[in-house]
Amino acid sequence: MNEFNPQNKKVLVVGAGISGLAACRFLLKKGAQVWLADAKSRDELSQELNELTARGLQLILNNELPQTADYAFVIKSPGVPQTTALLKMIHEAKIPVIGELELAYQYAKSPFVAITGTNGKTTTTTLVGEVLADAGLNPLVGGNIGLPLADLAENHKGVIVVEASSFQLEDTVDFCPHIALMLNLTPDHLNRHITMENYLLAKEQIFVNQTKEDFLIVNAEDEWFKSSVVKAKSTIFPFSSQHELEFGLYAQDGQMVWAHDGQKEKIFSLDKLKIKGAHNIENALAAAAAGLCWGLKPEQIAKTLQKFPGVEHRLEIFANKDGVTYVNDSKGTNPASTIKALEAFNQPIVLIVGGRNKGSDFTELMSLIKQKCSYLVILGECREELRCAAEAVAYPSYLVVQNDLREATLMAMSKAQKGDIVILSPACASWDMFANYEIRGRLYKDIVKENLNI
Repeated sequence: MNEFNPQNKKVLVVGAGISGLAACRFLLKKGAQVWLADAKSRDELSQELNELTARGLQLILNNELPQTADYAFVIKSPGVPQTTALLKMIHEAKIPVIGELELAYQYAKSPFVAITGTNGKTTTTTLVGEVLADAGLNPLVGGNIGLPLADLAENHKGVIVVEASSFQLEDTVDFCPHIALMLNLTPDHLNRHITMENYLLAKEQIFVNQTKEDFLIVNAEDEWFKSSVVKAKSTIFPFSSQHELEFGLYAQDGQMVWAHDGQKEKIFSLDKLKIKGAHNIENALAAAAAGLCWGLKPEQIAKTLQKFPGVEHRLEIFANKDGVTYVNDSKGTNPASTIKALEAFNQPIVLIVGGRNKGSDFTELMSLIKQKCSYLVILGECREELRCAAEAVAYPSYLVVQNDLREATLMAMSKAQKGDIVILSPACASWDMFANYEIRGRLYKDIVKENLNI
């Protein structure tokens, strides 16, 4: 704690996004001398900076480098790669670097439940929050899900549920959730992590500080995690959607089953879940495991799971007209996530795909598109990669549009017939056209509703 006590110290925050601004607010409140560095100009940044500069925040903008590197420590926003000139300067000066999540953890007085994985993080994090809330445990739900924790965690009394991305976890030091969940690992963010091994190492930061008194909930079906479990000192609680377990939670014959103390206890029928798709069975198993590790009764957990409607931008059915169903899956930002979306439906699909590739290969996705999709609309920065992938599997029913979601949506709507599903599940990041996937998803919904007059 002493190393990261900011009072009367000079601290640099790198990145003026929502987590960076939260860190600035907290550090100023704690009496630090705070500098904020960002690649953008003042006009491009949030108006909240006016208030913060009035409180003493100093700015280093337009990719300028500070004249000195005499900071006590640095808070790095998760979206900033280690390879920037500023971060290289900081590392050469041997200044400690942590993330906003670590800063929140340093001052929090409540225990953490942390969820990581390539896909399903937001749904599972939200669902864990609902399970704990229904049990009266007053959860604060934040992190990568959109709510920064630095200026909220210290005074929260209850439990802190955090969606933890690999970008956040790689900048932790002491972070130790009482319950950690590792959902799955598929290729994503390889433009930053370069290899799957590096990606896994970042994810493993979620449990490196755990002890036997803590819990690590892990997907028993994920091959990447088998090496991780061996390293963990925490109590392992596995879950599986495919196989019976001697201990843990699993799905069998349409039931969620808890294996413990030599018995197999059925918790509830999985067909009662409102959230559909095999991947959501995994998410429900993981969330239920978190509740059991916390000591909640199975019937409490089952009640919450059965009423949970899902989250915005993840297989969100938001409109149905003239026999066509419209789905917003803007959070499908990698091929594996879009594959799960396609597998969730049996009807013919008109799919909108494309954006910024994060180092992914589209071969497997395009093979499934050939089986499941009646038409494909391609847009975005990596549209040529997607077009080549379609040609490689001899999929003929596609159209490439320019960087315009409106054009893509209207084209998809025009191709849909009664009984079809029109779905935006891009398999790519939104950053070529939008600041985040939420803006992309809401614009898609607005365009659809406007043209359906609903």
